[in-house]
Amino acid sequence: MKVEVETQPGSVSMLQIELPPEEVSKEWDAIANSFARFAKIPGYRPGKAPRAVIEKRFRKEIHDELTKKLVSRSYHDAIEQKQLRVVSLTNVEDVQFGDDKSMRFRATVVTAPEFELPEYRNIPVQLPDTRVSEAEVDAALERLREQSADFADVSERGLQMEDFAVFDFEGAIEGRPISEIAPNASKNLHGGKKFWLHVAPENFLPRFCEQIVEMKRGETRSVQVEFPAEFPVAELAGKKADYAVTLNEIKQKVLPAIDDAFAARLAPGKTIADLRHMIEHDLEHEKEHEIERAKESQIVKFLHEHTAFDLPLPLLKSETRRALNELVHGNRARGVPDDILKGKEKELVEGAGSLAAHRLKTNFILSRIAEREKIEVSREELDARIREEAARYDISVDKMRKELQEHDGLNGLAEQLLLGKTLDFLKANVSVEKTQEPAAVEEKS
Repeated sequence: MKVEVETQPGSVSMLQIELPPEEVSKEWDAIANSFARFAKIPGYRPGKAPRAVIEKRFRKEIHDELTKKLVSRSYHDAIEQKQLRVVSLTNVEDVQFGDDKSMRFRATVVTAPEFELPEYRNIPVQLPDTRVSEAEVDAALERLREQSADFADVSERGLQMEDFAVFDFEGAIEGRPISEIAPNASKNLHGGKKFWLHVAPENFLPRFCEQIVEMKRGETRSVQVEFPAEFPVAELAGKKADYAVTLNEIKQKVLPAIDDAFAARLAPGKTIADLRHMIEHDLEHEKEHEIERAKESQIVKFLHEHTAFDLPLPLLKSETRRALNELVHGNRARGVPDDILKGKEKELVEGAGSLAAHRLKTNFILSRIAEREKIEVSREELDARIREEAARYDISVDKMRKELQEHDGLNGLAEQLLLGKTLDFLKANVSVEKTQEPAAVEEKS
């Protein structure tokens, strides 16, 4: 097999691959013989039709299978022969068979960028102390207290700041309902029934809370809201709205006392001392996870700062599209309306590009370290991960494996495992300096 490689800008390479006649003929014969064994030809018993008849009858099918097999096999052989780090195959074209039965074709591939690895053993990291302070236990206990609060009815006075108001309201601009003006906006901008609101300065809509203070139960009041010019809902930006508000209930948060009864309410049979000990144990566990995240983020930061190379443009574009899709779906899952997302389109695209570049650079560096350290993923490890994914989605292991194969997901899963093992290797070989102040933890991509 002859292989010529033409390197192009942007980590793109063109492979010209040529197979000798004897290899093509051998494969043709093997495929034709397979057809001959199972083909049903009128006038002949199965497996007894002459070879010439078989080749004439199934010439196209044999030719198609031959092309598929030889292209796939020779492409991978060519990569191995030229020791190319291919990250994606973008195109196969110009497949030709010569009169001498040779075969040639071109393959366009994107290769991993070339770069020098920094010294990645003993990367210096600063980690926060894992000790849990009394103040942290107190703060966690206070959060539990807030979550266990009751809401008592208030009837003898008007609504005050820090109360919770339960009301019906409906918004309009110049007599036209906001639900008609901005139908895709959040329903909370339209209005609603039995709406709960913590009455506090600058909470909810501009100066909304300030205007409902001193309302009595059953009272209806008109509240004016001026939407700022930069308001994300374009139909409302810079407009003045009138909200008809009818107060149904006034609620006051009542916090429980921190005592043994409170502890028993959260953990039957436990005292407040027991609860504090449980909280301390949970906080220690959380800090251990924070330590691992801090290690990981500082390792990645070090590798990025000490490694320079250009990312393949085709791959960056593809990864940016994927990252943008993730950001949009994530925002929709959090309830962000499409009109607000549309207004933040430029910001989302820039964020996706930054995330994609960071992710790709990280993966290229970790893959190169895995190659150098001979870190690999075993079949057993991949099978175990497939079982985990199957349990996560509550489907059978066989179905999970089939879905991954159909969507080319097995390679992606193996890559995740490989990068994870490489990060574990790096985390096990850091130079740690403990500090009293928590280390900054950057978001992992």
